[in-house]
Amino acid sequence: MLPISGSEPVERADAARNRQKILRAAAKLVAARGVESLALDAVAAEAGVGVGTVYRRYPDRGALAQALLDDREREFQQAFISGPPPLGPGAPARERIRAFVHAFVDRLETQGKLLMVAETETPMARFTTGAYRLHHSHLAMLIAEAEPDAGVDADFRADALLAPLAAAQYVHQRENGMTVERIKAGFDQLLS
Repeated sequence: MLPISGSEPVERADAARNRQKILRAAAKLVAARGVESLALDAVAAEAGVGVGTVYRRYPDRGALAQALLDDREREFQQAFISGPPPLGPGAPARERIRAFVHAFVDRLETQGKLLMVAETETPMARFTTGAYRLHHSHLAMLIAEAEPDAGVDADFRADALLAPLAAAQYVHQRENGMTVERIKAGFDQLLS
C-alpha cells in the first residue's frame, strides 16, 4: 500500500498536542545544534514531556527524523505526482526521470543529514517507508514508459537509480568535495 496524503488515523487531542510539542522541540534542537543533537531524551526535555511519551510515539531517532521530514516529503510527492512538468506530468518520461533525480539531489542538499538519520537509525528503514515505495513505483513506471519495448527490468533499474540517492552516500560525497553540480552531472551520465 502506498501512503495516501491526509489519511492518518484519528488522534486524541492530548496526543496531538504532545506530538506537536515533540516535533517543534526536535526541529528547534536540530536548527540550533545540528542533527547530532537529535536525542530522544533531549527532545523530551525541550518539549516538556516525559521521555516515555517521546519513546511511545518515536521508538528511535530514525522514526523521529522521519516525522520531521514528513511535510517536505509530502511536498516532494505532490511535485512529482501533480506538479508542473518536467517533474510532474506532461513531459516525456526520460525528462521526468532526470527531473526527479535532480529534485531528489536538491532535497538531499538541504536535508541530507536528517534523511541519513531517518534511513540508517532503524535497520532497513529506507526501504520500508511508504516514501521509498512511492519513489520506486514512480521511477519504475517512468522507466517502463521510456522503454516500453526494450524488455527492461524497470523495478531493478528503479532500485539502481535510488541506490546512489541514499542520504549516507550523498553526505559522504559532499563531505569529500563533490559539488551538487558534479553529482547531478554524474546522474545525467547514468541516465544517458
